Amino acid sequence: MKIKVYFFALTVMSAFVLQAQTIMNIHQSNGTVLQIPLNTIDSITYTIPNPGNLATLTTTAVSSISETTAISGGNITNDGGTLITQRGICYGTNPSPTTANTTIISGGGTGSFISNLTGLTSSTTYYLRAYATNSAGTAYGNELSFTTSAVGSNIVSNPGAGVTFDGYTYASIVLGNGQEWMAENLRTTTYANGDPIPNVTDNTQWSSLTTGAWAHYNNDNQYENPYGKLYNWYTVADTRNVCPTGWHVPTDAEYTLLTDYLGGEPIAGGKMKTTGSQYWQSPNINATNESGFSGQPAGSRIDIGTFYLILSHGGFWSNSEIDVNNSLVRILYYNNDDVLNDINAKKNGLSVRCLRD
Repeated sequence: MKIKVYFFALTVMSAFVLQAQTIMNIHQSNGTVLQIPLNTIDSITYTIPNPGNLATLTTTAVSSISETTAISGGNITNDGGTLITQRGICYGTNPSPTTANTTIISGGGTGSFISNLTGLTSSTTYYLRAYATNSAGTAYGNELSFTTSAVGSNIVSNPGAGVTFDGYTYASIVLGNGQEWMAENLRTTTYANGDPIPNVTDNTQWSSLTTGAWAHYNNDNQYENPYGKLYNWYTVADTRNVCPTGWHVPTDAEYTLLTDYLGGEPIAGGKMKTTGSQYWQSPNINATNESGFSGQPAGSRIDIGTFYLILSHGGFWSNSEIDVNNSLVRILYYNNDDVLNDINAKKNGLSVRCLRD
């Protein structure tokens, strides 16, 4: 970028100054001085380096929500061409927070980062965005909202150690009942022993399967983040284990331990759903995610191979079967805070959450 400054401003100077100051002295950073006669200068041009573009980033789903704390963060996927000098999250009680609001700085550079929010007020809705600053300015990720727990809710949810599996690192949460759950939908393409899980896109082939398979919703990988993959039940039942070593697909009884800890199936769903309407269809009733489970509405692939209910429905396999054709599942919905204990055909495609052994 060039900025041209014409020398007409010097004409306002007094004749005395013009006569006395006939040389422009330019002091260089190396210590030398350039002397240029004023009567030879027509204009002065400054060259400013290209500042690049704003960074590209997303805001991490809020988890481990308590009366006064929560966890979020961000992922910077493109630095815009210049160094990210500062990154973090900004939040407040009004929409569209900026760095003029409360911020948590999490260093610089690209990639993912985690931010711990503390000192929050109970039973309060907060809005937050990840941010990244480079020479072009400050860019913001998508806005999320969450509501802190009420005083006395007694739900304990802390960050777990997480696990890396098939090249992806999953966050996890440890509840007060001792269970450690993945806080994200599974997205693996292999079993724990490294054997591949087939990606089956053809509807007719999907409908005839009695072995494991996975698919993206609508066979479109744009749904990978944040919804993960959809698996049929035969993947869940495979002895090679669709979860990483040391983890497993929960039983129906283990899901019941979770929902009981969260106050029972009629209200546990709201405590298990991510908040807001970025991923869920509005109104996403009573979604607080205070458990940190961060349930997402990944939809389903039914037994004839077609897809439905993304944004409004999140179904999760248990490994507890009913009969040769059906198994037990848990389902979250956008229009209530219930957790439905239901039966689904084994040929269906649903989300998978893993539980540490």
